Amino acid sequence: MNKLSASEIRTRFLSCFERKGHRPVQSSGLRPSNDPTLLFTNAGMVQFKDLFLGREKREYTRAATSQKCLRVSGKHNDLENVGRTPRHHTFFEMLGNFSFGDYFKREAIEYAWELLTGDLGLPKDRLYVTVFQADDEAYNLWRDVIGVPEERIGRLGEADNFWAMGETGPCGPCSEIHWDKGPAHGPGGPAIFGSERLLEIWNLVFMQYDRNARGELSPLPRPSIDTGMGLERIASVVQGVESNYDTDLFQPIIQDVSRLAGKSYGEDSEDDVSMRVIADHSRAAAFLIGEGIIPSNEGRGYVLRRVMRRAIRHGDRLGFKEPFFHRACLTVCDFMQEHYPELRDNRSFIEKVVIQEETRFRKTLKHGITLLEEAIASVRKDGGQVLPGKTAFTLYDTYGFPLDLTQVIAGEHGLGVDEAGFDLHMEEQRNRGGDFKAGDAAVEGVYKQAREITGPTAFLGHTHEVASGRVLAIIRDGALTDSAATGDRIEFITDATPFYAESGGQVGDTGYAVVPANGEAEVTLRITDTRKPAPDLHIHQATVTAGALRKGDVLTLRVDSPRRAATRANHSATHLLHWALREVLGDHVKQAGSLVSPDRLRFDYTHFEPLTAAQTREIEDLVNERIRGNFDVHTDETGMDEARARGAMALFGEKYGDVVRVVQVSPESIELCGGTHVARTGDIGFFHIVSDGAVAAGVRRIEAVTGVGFARHQREMDDLLMQAARQLKTAPRELPKSIERLLEQQKSLQREIENLQRQLARGGGDASGSEREVNGIKVVSRLSPVADIKSLREQVDHWKDRIKSGVVVVGAVADGKATLVAGVTSDLTHRFQAGEIVKQLAAMVGGKGGGRADFAQAGGPNAGELPKALEAVYGLIG
Repeated sequence: MNKLSASEIRTRFLSCFERKGHRPVQSSGLRPSNDPTLLFTNAGMVQFKDLFLGREKREYTRAATSQKCLRVSGKHNDLENVGRTPRHHTFFEMLGNFSFGDYFKREAIEYAWELLTGDLGLPKDRLYVTVFQADDEAYNLWRDVIGVPEERIGRLGEADNFWAMGETGPCGPCSEIHWDKGPAHGPGGPAIFGSERLLEIWNLVFMQYDRNARGELSPLPRPSIDTGMGLERIASVVQGVESNYDTDLFQPIIQDVSRLAGKSYGEDSEDDVSMRVIADHSRAAAFLIGEGIIPSNEGRGYVLRRVMRRAIRHGDRLGFKEPFFHRACLTVCDFMQEHYPELRDNRSFIEKVVIQEETRFRKTLKHGITLLEEAIASVRKDGGQVLPGKTAFTLYDTYGFPLDLTQVIAGEHGLGVDEAGFDLHMEEQRNRGGDFKAGDAAVEGVYKQAREITGPTAFLGHTHEVASGRVLAIIRDGALTDSAATGDRIEFITDATPFYAESGGQVGDTGYAVVPANGEAEVTLRITDTRKPAPDLHIHQATVTAGALRKGDVLTLRVDSPRRAATRANHSATHLLHWALREVLGDHVKQAGSLVSPDRLRFDYTHFEPLTAAQTREIEDLVNERIRGNFDVHTDETGMDEARARGAMALFGEKYGDVVRVVQVSPESIELCGGTHVARTGDIGFFHIVSDGAVAAGVRRIEAVTGVGFARHQREMDDLLMQAARQLKTAPRELPKSIERLLEQQKSLQREIENLQRQLARGGGDASGSEREVNGIKVVSRLSPVADIKSLREQVDHWKDRIKSGVVVVGAVADGKATLVAGVTSDLTHRFQAGEIVKQLAAMVGGKGGGRADFAQAGGPNAGELPKALEAVYGLIG
């Protein structure tokens, strides 16, 4: 058996299936673009889901992939087992071959066997297979065609060998191929099936049924194949090691961590767990950040934060006191960038995000640990066994501790965590601030129905602003209909359209549509938006302003040209802005979101500090130089590999097909983009940054204007400038000096007011009536006309200095509430406690109080009792 590297296994897999007519398809992102119900891509079939469901057509019917996957939440929550078992991971690669109504069971079985025993060289006598108990066809194929002895074929039930996409929909039996780890792992014979001796390495799903709501199965018209084999697992078999962590997919990271920590892997079991956790989590972090996902407290960003902070915590256990995790992530980039070039492209960005997150977490880690240890001690002192959910939530919300980190630390002290209480506080926070639910973005059913009727929409808008289109579907009140009358608000679909549908940050077009009269009343529609609920489906949102629209009518569709022109200018400007930001700030800058509308552009980008005034000017100057250069804007379509070779930038979170549209706005700015753009950069007119601010950790937002939008913005600024100049009775150029003089006058007046308040509070320097002597003790108890706490404290200090030895109490009323401040000179604190005095007085005004022996303050809602309380001071001292 050849000990192939994981890279060689991946290459041999894809090459084998390419020889068999499969299209090698690039891995889709970890952020699913076609399934809003999923947080992360968790299987190879995710990017093909619409193909299996018949919603999408492609030019191939066979495909093979090595798919990036992540399983850390929901059904596939493997996080707690990661590092403690040989095969649990967060990030992993899934090798898969797929048939979309092409071949079926026989070929799937033959191809799998050929790859394992031929290309990978596994001995046949160590391979076992299982089939669904009722799947005689698969059983016979394994026995009669492949020649697997009956004693190495097991029949298992639905729980083990039947796959379903959901409660309803496509499903079917599956067949699993297993590796025999040998007698040391258990007995042979019939008991081998389901035992630890067999290691599942490949699952072949035969998608042949459709299950309805009653649970009834009916044959699919075009049965399909979906297979999955974990690269990490097959690598452990081919390389002859017991654990996935001993393969060349993990050992480079583990050895680097071992060297940095000064600890040998294999000497201490707990240290080994920590090294494995760091190795696994560094892979997840590098790939997630490489796709533009930033650590945060919501959604995907929260999962990333949990993963990273769990790794950093394990680094702390290994003795790392300074940031280290970025080094592990860079090791991942270095040895996996050949197959995943996005790691090379985003290397510096990954490094900076990881360093920032670890630095931030280390600042709070110590404080959070102290709070947690105090809470644990309190629970144990009271004989409890569960840490309160509120404490866990405070650690999460204030100190950034993921729940599972709190659970781990509490578990080390023999305590559980009140998860229900934590969830309750989390829900309250979400209700206060809103929460993203992935399913909210799911395509509505009516659009699925419409897509089945209409087929794809031909988009003509890159070259046309007026075009004809036949009405294929009309939607009114959420349902398909054949016609619409004057005044109806509808959505409609045509076979072709010049209207750009909202996507890629660019807003949808607006405009008009007309059905020419042809002897009947003319039909007109006002189109208010264009959206795209599916990749190739354009929905026009409109109001019928005259006549009656019918399915089958041929419309003349006319885009609002001035609005489109302004939008084009802003979109092309975002490309130049993206380039300029990278020039000025560094190549860690990536687009993290955008909004391109007619009046403005909004651009989110990855960076870690505000723009300086000099940087802002430099960015504006670079963009405006390219605008004045009046460069031709070039667009063409090409393959993804060629686009990358030309230096085209792909954007975070976008899904690209095999053929991509490349837009070159200037010699330096080349991006993949499906939006509309100017013909020449001079058409943008002018570019100006209005604002720059933070929107999340590591993500900033620029608001900017161009062309007509800049002229409008400049007029507004000029009007404000003139208004301010008139109010200050000065020229606009003299405003800074006038404002500076005004601020100095304000500071001078404020100082004078504070001085007068102090004199007033102290009785204008007159002490008569404020001081009494009680049993030889000087006592000052007085009502102050100034109520702010700073002034009250100054008064107490003033009277203490004045009487040298004694007790001082000052009270005041503000907003109907009483405030009391007390002080005792140091020579008397052994006899009188300021805290005790205030405590008794506070009770008289309906409040509580306390403090130090020499100083204390309190308050209460019953301001009317304050005079009595101040008079009672003399009795307390007496």
